[in-house]
Amino acid sequence: MEKRIFKSSDTNVMKFVFTGDDIAVEAVLYRYGNFKVRTVICCSTQCGCPMGCKFCGTGKMFVRSLTAEEIEEQVHSALEEIDCDTADIEKFQIMFMSMGEPFLNYENVKRAIVDLHADYPNAQLLISTVAPTTLPEHMDDFIKLSNEIDKVGLQFSVHESTDEARGLLVPSRTLTLRGISEMGEKWAIGTGRRPFFNYCVHEGNDTQEDADRLASLFAPSVWEATLSVICEKDETMKASIDRQLDRINAFSSKLLGKGISVRVFNPAGQDDIGGGCGQLWFFQKWRKEHAVGSV
Repeated sequence: MEKRIFKSSDTNVMKFVFTGDDIAVEAVLYRYGNFKVRTVICCSTQCGCPMGCKFCGTGKMFVRSLTAEEIEEQVHSALEEIDCDTADIEKFQIMFMSMGEPFLNYENVKRAIVDLHADYPNAQLLISTVAPTTLPEHMDDFIKLSNEIDKVGLQFSVHESTDEARGLLVPSRTLTLRGISEMGEKWAIGTGRRPFFNYCVHEGNDTQEDADRLASLFAPSVWEATLSVICEKDETMKASIDRQLDRINAFSSKLLGKGISVRVFNPAGQDDIGGGCGQLWFFQKWRKEHAVGSV
């Protein structure tokens, strides 16, 4: 694949665009402080995505799933740009959460995880999923993989505290919130590790009632929460964070009050290159120019 690099204005974020005969995919490299302290790569697992999430600029534009080699190439190419040996990175994370639904391309994602672990044994390997209805078909094998490679982690994109609200945000066929909870608990029992649920906080889903529902669904003894921002398709990540950070911190206090361990995901620096999950403007432009991909 041919590679192009877009750098953010404050140098903490780089976006990588990979194009081939029939695809365009994006990956993002984050630096926190410096690469040796913390390096995060978000890579794509599909060209486009069939899940149709309302906040995502690529969610209704699906071309095809990526091969394991195409997934791995994104990571290898991004790491060519860092200024230290990967073995010296104190906190190194490879996240399958840029473009595409990993569990709709499970076999290739699994192969990529195995290969990337061999290449970068100190890297955490995190799958983020919206939980398509096919997820239970893969869970036993994924638990086996997670036990073979103890760096594998699991996060569910939940975003709402009711199935009705989540169905409006993620209109494709997914597990219910109770079903997600059951899958996460199954993985936790099978691996001895804690899954995460990701929740994009916005006006309308940040009440005490929302916190109460989440705590009843996702047992604090099992789950941890990641709170993040919904970045509109025409908005920079910095603008979104500035607009919503007070709301996120207030909701974090509500979840902490319910005993849920919380982390707030704050992307490094000013993302003014369309690298945030769901933005990926190069792919949107490419798809229109090539008139391919639809759901």
